[in-house]
Amino acid sequence: MPYLELSLRSTEAEQPRYERALEDVGALAVTLLDADADTPNERAILEPGVGQTPVWKALVLNALFDADTDALALLAALESFDPDLDWSTASFRKVEDQDWERAWLDQFQPMRFGARTWIVPWDHELPAEADVADAAVVRLDPGLAFGSGTHPTTALCLRWLDRLAGDGLLRDARVLDFGCGSGILALAALKLGAAQAVGVDNDPQALLASLDNTRRNDVGERFAVYLPQDEPAATYPVVVANILAVALDALAEVLAARVAPGGRIALSGILRGQEPELLQRYATWFDDLQVATDEDWLRIEGVRR
Repeated sequence: MPYLELSLRSTEAEQPRYERALEDVGALAVTLLDADADTPNERAILEPGVGQTPVWKALVLNALFDADTDALALLAALESFDPDLDWSTASFRKVEDQDWERAWLDQFQPMRFGARTWIVPWDHELPAEADVADAAVVRLDPGLAFGSGTHPTTALCLRWLDRLAGDGLLRDARVLDFGCGSGILALAALKLGAAQAVGVDNDPQALLASLDNTRRNDVGERFAVYLPQDEPAATYPVVVANILAVALDALAEVLAARVAPGGRIALSGILRGQEPELLQRYATWFDDLQVATDEDWLRIEGVRR
């Protein structure tokens, strides 16, 4: 099925206004691309940050409309919705499904975290370094909303899991991934030697993404997902929660109760400066609390007493 695609350039500040206007006039989908992707040292943002949608300073918005949409009438509607925006850069073309639906995935490349953990797009060949017997390879089709491993919060958690595996602490363990998104952390734990994993997320679409990725990684019955209200009561030797700092604070008692005595926890989604209160909060239940950083993001880890 063909579509009409509208493309225009925008600044970071104006992006929300452009997106609201496009959605108001009937856009079926709006995607964001880096306008300076070919500029040296320009880092791609392939995964939204925790609780936010970071974009580049200059970007391109691509919006899809029904193929029979009148381009001139569409421009008139957009100018009427927000006349203070510059719509003169808009361009149009007809595209088929395959031109846009999977194009974003081509930006992903295999990524290594720690000693053994690899995140590889589902349709990419394994790099030579990952094509070895002890590599923990997660095949991922993340979708734009649920996490690919590129964001520092996810990377911090993946490196933590990789280190636990190296210390033998994941072998045959049960792992809880609270705020599982694409399921990337639970899947990595399973590939690193965990026996079972449970994913919890309050977004049903995230659970669908996790289940889809479960099938891609052949972990079958070893990975179960739940909405928070449906999660069965249990304790785990390994718990990871990559969610907002405010949620980590609010859910401290819940998360602490999920960790078995002597078990490990990793908390991420924390911006620099947010950690003192969380360290104090979690010290009620955990010893050996440590902080690791990646850019402006932090991970807190500890051992349940």
